[in-house]
Amino acid sequence: MPTDYGQWLADIKNRVLTARQRAALAVNAELVSLYWHIERDILQRQAAQGWGSKVIDRLGRDLREAFPEMKGLSTRNLMYMRTFAEAWPDFEIVQQPVAQLPWGHNQLLLNRIKTPKARLFYAEKALAESWSRTTLEIHIKNGLHERQGKAVTNFAARLPAPTSALAQETLKDPYLFDFLSLSEDAQEREMENALVQHIARFLLELGSGFAFVGRQYRLEVNGDEFFIDLLFYHIRLKCYVVVELKATAFKPEHAGQLNFYLAAIDAQVKAPDDNPTIGRLLCKTQNRLVAEYALLGIDKPIGIAEYELVRVLPEPLLTNLPTVEQLENELSDWQESQ
Repeated sequence: MPTDYGQWLADIKNRVLTARQRAALAVNAELVSLYWHIERDILQRQAAQGWGSKVIDRLGRDLREAFPEMKGLSTRNLMYMRTFAEAWPDFEIVQQPVAQLPWGHNQLLLNRIKTPKARLFYAEKALAESWSRTTLEIHIKNGLHERQGKAVTNFAARLPAPTSALAQETLKDPYLFDFLSLSEDAQEREMENALVQHIARFLLELGSGFAFVGRQYRLEVNGDEFFIDLLFYHIRLKCYVVVELKATAFKPEHAGQLNFYLAAIDAQVKAPDDNPTIGRLLCKTQNRLVAEYALLGIDKPIGIAEYELVRVLPEPLLTNLPTVEQLENELSDWQESQ
């Protein structure tokens, strides 16, 4: 065999895989487009001719008989198609992010997201970051669209425009660490240990593009030792990211400490072609105005956000929980019936 045969074979394999992926995406896009057009026809005929469910049932049977090898033509899926067409009346949007997502992703978006704006947000993120259905479900459950980009930062003043916007987008507020199973009074080292033990979930919560470098990263400055809680590298931003955990409310001196760490990383670790190091300060609570004032005099790019170790019940669930009085009345009724 030629000496370069192995590399040549690897290149061909990569091309085959890429071609198969493109073909699968093209087939998926055509299938989603087909579903949309079928249901637009049904919706129009229902409006004009008063079609009922019996016609949908008959259509499902006839299509399955005509195309027995084709999945997705059940009455239940036809109903999903109708919901899909109603949710995305603009075919141009369907052709862009939506049609490139698997049908299972689209079903999840229809089931879990009620507003078009939020649905489009998740569709675009899932497509851009190649989320699996499980990852998409986790981000929907954790309300990513309500938290992303909400942290207090000085990025606009400390980073060039394209980078500052991307850096802002990578931040959330609050961060949800309920997967750690820690109590609200957990200390910083406990959180740090637990986050490293659950690094896969932590990276998922941080967002795409993060690579874990180390914990308690040691710095030496003129004979003095300092230790950074967590150090990451962001592939898209092309920079190091320092994450500091504070089990207390935010204090202005926290920003000064983090600013010092960023200066040390830039001087000792950052490569010449890396972008400036970014800091993330995750606190138990914060006063946003105090945080904004604290960042005014900081030279380095820093973002400040809260974290939650115990998930607060969502408002709809809270309002649906029975009151103590209701529980007592139900218990009394049950005892009387015995």
